[in-house]
Amino acid sequence: MVKEFDGKNYWALVLGGSSGLGFASAKKLAEHGMNILIVHRDRKDDLPEIKSAFEEIKALGVKLHSFNRDATRKDKREEIREEMKEILGESGKIRTMIHSISKGNLKSMLGEEPTLRSDDFQQTIDAMAISLYDWTKLIYDAGMFAKDGRILSFTSEGNSKAWKNYAAVSAAKVALEAITRSIALEFAPKGIRANCIQAGVTVTRSLELIPSFETLRQHALKRNPFKRLTTPADVANAVYLLSKDEASWISGTIIPVNGGEHLK
Repeated sequence: MVKEFDGKNYWALVLGGSSGLGFASAKKLAEHGMNILIVHRDRKDDLPEIKSAFEEIKALGVKLHSFNRDATRKDKREEIREEMKEILGESGKIRTMIHSISKGNLKSMLGEEPTLRSDDFQQTIDAMAISLYDWTKLIYDAGMFAKDGRILSFTSEGNSKAWKNYAAVSAAKVALEAITRSIALEFAPKGIRANCIQAGVTVTRSLELIPSFETLRQHALKRNPFKRLTTPADVANAVYLLSKDEASWISGTIIPVNGGEHLK
């Protein structure tokens, strides 16, 4: 396997990297020689399994540091920034920042209480969209991005389609895409590229929380030309490709990674 990032002291910062798309992306980049920083928020009971998974990444011969803290809180972001400065030192740089924060309200607008409120929208958009900008500014202002930095975030087909109980997350995905485009435009003179990956229906913990999860899964299987669901590995492969030197001219776009699921 080619390890094109090996020896460059490149790091990937994964926000929400203890499972699902974030973890798969971290592992894929580690396989190609990139060191890993993971910010996650998990319960104490889940930590033994998560630490075991992190050991799989370390076994690939890269460095890994994790922070079990709330990435959406300003005080925690600043704490983590200072610790990352110590870890990276003078020569370490963040080549790829991956936004995989899943902290949304999945309530219906009508029906049994509690129903969706305006502050549910605000909290979801803050966590799943605005935090992308917060982290981008934090890392940029600290001078930790590589000269050819990559910012990647995960959106979904909920950016244009309405699903029951998904209104707040859908609004967050639209905001996430708008913020990504603006980052791509305004940070381009600083060498930073920003893109969204629109993954197909992928079985993760986050998807399974959606009340209509099984309906979405079955519908995706029928629509997909390859008659299978997207996997975290499929998405991780796209993250790896967009982190390569050859992807430097791709910026400001939404890239479907779904085997053509969006075609019908």
